[in-house]
Amino acid sequence: MVKQDAHLHTPFCPHGSLDPFHAYIEKAIKKGFDSITFTEHAPLPPSFRDPTPQKDSAMKLQALEAYLTALDQLKQEYQGQLIVKTGLEVDYIKAFEEETSAFLDCYGPELDDGILSVHFLPAGDDYICLDFDEHAFQQLISIYGSIEQVYQSYYDQIHSSILSSLGNYKPKRIGHITLVQKFKQLFPYVMSPELRQRVTLCLEEMERKGMSLDFNTSGLRKTYARSIYLDHWMTNLAKQKKIPLIFGSDAHQAEDLGYAYDQFEDIMSFR
Repeated sequence: MVKQDAHLHTPFCPHGSLDPFHAYIEKAIKKGFDSITFTEHAPLPPSFRDPTPQKDSAMKLQALEAYLTALDQLKQEYQGQLIVKTGLEVDYIKAFEEETSAFLDCYGPELDDGILSVHFLPAGDDYICLDFDEHAFQQLISIYGSIEQVYQSYYDQIHSSILSSLGNYKPKRIGHITLVQKFKQLFPYVMSPELRQRVTLCLEEMERKGMSLDFNTSGLRKTYARSIYLDHWMTNLAKQKKIPLIFGSDAHQAEDLGYAYDQFEDIMSFR
């Protein structure tokens, strides 16, 4: 099995650290990784208004060419030492599929890999970034009426992202499928049978479409999550369905590259 970390952020992330690419790469080499994929937050659709206070959810479009150029140079610099892949973490926002598809048609040919994630949930005439902080999540609960309904909305968006037609360059990997649980220590919730069935439908659609799943360990680093962003039963079902699980630390600083890779190894080796 190739040792890879396929979900990494970079100094181009407006809400991450300024650790240079080289710091991530040297950390990967030191930890014995064979391959890494930088998956910076792709620019948001032009007509979408970033709901976060600092408008810093994703890199700006004007920075994208510099990002791509930097990675092209790093691939050459570290050839023979480490496989460096160019990727993006693309936000799925249901009402903005056309703009997302146009973006992917333009820049998809320059990518080696990609992740399709849901971070924003509709809230009236606007959106809320569900993982921004606990206050934003509390606001979602107030708007939707219950934690159950927030979860339902999240998995409706995940399901739509899997079914969506985003063109030939649509990312083939679904990101942090339980991100909605980021604040579960503050807002405890036991998944209902109906919602569990909804998640199962998502995995069935992923199987049909040949998609993979982000084995995202960043939740272990979050104060109110304290777990991988993938429930055990989901992991087991994905393995049964032969849905590839792809390790991703979701590191926003070099120090977190490869975080908890041993847990991924343990789960992948367990039959």
